[in-house]
Amino acid sequence: MALSALDPQTALIIIDLQKGIVSLPLVHPVAEVVKNARALADAFRAHSLPVVLVNVAGMAPGRTEQVRRLRDLPAGWADLIPELSRQPTDHCITKYTAGAFAKTGLEEHLRGQGVTQVVLAGISTSSGVESTARQAYELGFHVTLAIDAMTDASMDPHIHSLTKIFPRLGESGTTQEVLNLLNSTRA
Repeated sequence: MALSALDPQTALIIIDLQKGIVSLPLVHPVAEVVKNARALADAFRAHSLPVVLVNVAGMAPGRTEQVRRLRDLPAGWADLIPELSRQPTDHCITKYTAGAFAKTGLEEHLRGQGVTQVVLAGISTSSGVESTARQAYELGFHVTLAIDAMTDASMDPHIHSLTKIFPRLGESGTTQEVLNLLNSTRA
């Protein structure tokens, strides 16, 4: 895992840090994931770089063998957590699929700002983050994954994404490594 560069116009995309999801059992302490995501958001904002906050409020249609969890969501379930300190400059989208690009206008928004690279964080590593990383890669964005600013409901899929999938889609590093690169290239 090594980060080589951040493009001049890089966006941060934080996936599904919302009340209903952060309350689920997760393999890493959610407070640490949230702290790291917030540090990234604060740094991107300080450098006037785009921050995208994503929540999920439904699911793609179609039959699956696995029981679907996103039915009849309780009030407030999809609300972004206040710890993200949402700012007026943040771009917020609600998705209804695992990835943040499908039918959300996210690609057009980022292209309109000249974005060529995305840094991803959030929950869950093997679903929302991985799906968004795959979509971003397929759309031609450079992809960076802040591995300590994400977690999953199960360790095996989390590790599989980190070790088998992410190296094929982009570069991975810690929050601190992303922050160091961000600060050194924009000093």
